[in-house]
Amino acid sequence: MRESAARVLPTHEVTNQPPPLPSIDLFEGDIALVEAVRRSGAESAEPHLKRSGKHAGDERVQDIARLAHRYQPELHAFDRFGHRQDAVEFHPAYHELMQLVFGDGVHSLAWTAREGGHAARTALSYIWNQADQGVNCPASMTYGAVKALRNHPPLSAALEPKILANAYDPRPIHFRDKSAITIGMAMTEKQGGSDLRATATVAVPAGDGEFGPEYLLTGHKWFCSAPMSDGFLTLARTEKGVTCFFLLRSLADGTRNPFFIQRLKDKLGNRSNASSEIEYADTRAIQIGDEGRGIPTLIEMAHLTRLETAISSAAIIRRALTEAIHHTRYRRTFQRALVDQPIMQSVLADVATESEAHLALTMRAAQAQDLAATDSTEALLSRFLVPLAKFWVCKRTPPLVAELLECFGGNGYVEEGLLARLYREAPLNGIWEGSGNVICLDLVRVLRREPQVRDALRGEIRVPGSATLNALWSEIDGLIDQVVADEQGARWLVERTAIAVQYSLLLRHAPDFVSDSFRASKIDRPHLTMGSLKADAALRRIVERAAVS
Repeated sequence: MRESAARVLPTHEVTNQPPPLPSIDLFEGDIALVEAVRRSGAESAEPHLKRSGKHAGDERVQDIARLAHRYQPELHAFDRFGHRQDAVEFHPAYHELMQLVFGDGVHSLAWTAREGGHAARTALSYIWNQADQGVNCPASMTYGAVKALRNHPPLSAALEPKILANAYDPRPIHFRDKSAITIGMAMTEKQGGSDLRATATVAVPAGDGEFGPEYLLTGHKWFCSAPMSDGFLTLARTEKGVTCFFLLRSLADGTRNPFFIQRLKDKLGNRSNASSEIEYADTRAIQIGDEGRGIPTLIEMAHLTRLETAISSAAIIRRALTEAIHHTRYRRTFQRALVDQPIMQSVLADVATESEAHLALTMRAAQAQDLAATDSTEALLSRFLVPLAKFWVCKRTPPLVAELLECFGGNGYVEEGLLARLYREAPLNGIWEGSGNVICLDLVRVLRREPQVRDALRGEIRVPGSATLNALWSEIDGLIDQVVADEQGARWLVERTAIAVQYSLLLRHAPDFVSDSFRASKIDRPHLTMGSLKADAALRRIVERAAVS
């Protein structure tokens, strides 16, 4: 009785407010995700994903994520005696999230899974990005770094057991003394931005070390996320041009490598994850790959982290949709649940259809990455579908999250709720690993260098008996000719191709009521605002399919 009385305000009773979203199953409760995993060759990872879905969906994990974002990282450049230490202090909640994510193998599953490793890892990332996006940044960089480090077999052999360990060890000591390590990257400089050819950091030879030739680096990096990582892939200029290097924060003799954190960025979102400006001053580093070929050396790593940006964005949409469906099921307006109001149902169904399309596209890109080593057509598709998904899914995330935030009214705009954080997070992946124009230009280069990509896309898009896809392909085929000659129309080509691939995937793999809705909203009657679908009995079925069961 005392507790009940304490909940009653002197002036009114609180009614018509949804209860907090309880613990949910982010894998088995997501029909579209389960289906995508099974058709992508990652079925053997299902037991792992089932455990992860329950763990990441626990309401306690969401509370940990809230704390990690509320209490942001702090830089302690000096200790209290004035000695340089360049340490970042995180709230305990951040370290707990790192233990959860790295303990579950988000960084390693692609390399350790029995089959379909990249697809399995992409599904796992989709699950954990719905819990928190900040710690998935160091996890994805560690995942991608494996590919680049394999250009230096002796170093890779020494590091990989610690990289692939499903554990988290934040101690600032040499990698050989740790149970597990994380890897970051530091590429961007003030003057260059996405143009890495403008790298000004200088590398000078410093003799041979344990793993071969070493260099001393001097320069700066304008963006360096997760600066407390154990090692970093970076770029610097030698006499032969821009070269890839790897540096350790802690050296074998126990000293710290010169790695000066100048300040932490005050970011719009992604606040649990520290992003910094750093300087090198005779910082010891190991050459990775051929001298003067630093950018090509890192392309394969960037390819994998671009895949991560796409699935992270898809996960942000999915989490926002889950929250919105929960809210509208409990909130009542005009004598019925908000989810049953025709226009709201159209909004939710429209977003749900597009959300499933984004998941389908990204999982298909991951599957192509898995098959690329043994199938030349899949290799071509991987080179195109990964940046395609990166561009389109990331580009669509901010407007979709904004639409879902509106479902909450003013409550969605308050920081106590999750939607405000997701809204601030939404634009990031569109910038990370290349903004929209950079990705479109990369896709144009793929089409110019490898014209056989056109045939691979034709086979991926066209479905026997589909007049819609035949017409779409004819349009895309003509656009490719135009854009290869003049890149001006690249964005329109990329958008139309993404929609065509998504519709093809939904037509082949999703229920008819989902693919029909996608065709209506994106091809037959494309609209700029969500919720313009015609009233139809299928709308309720789409929302029910999207709801976490």
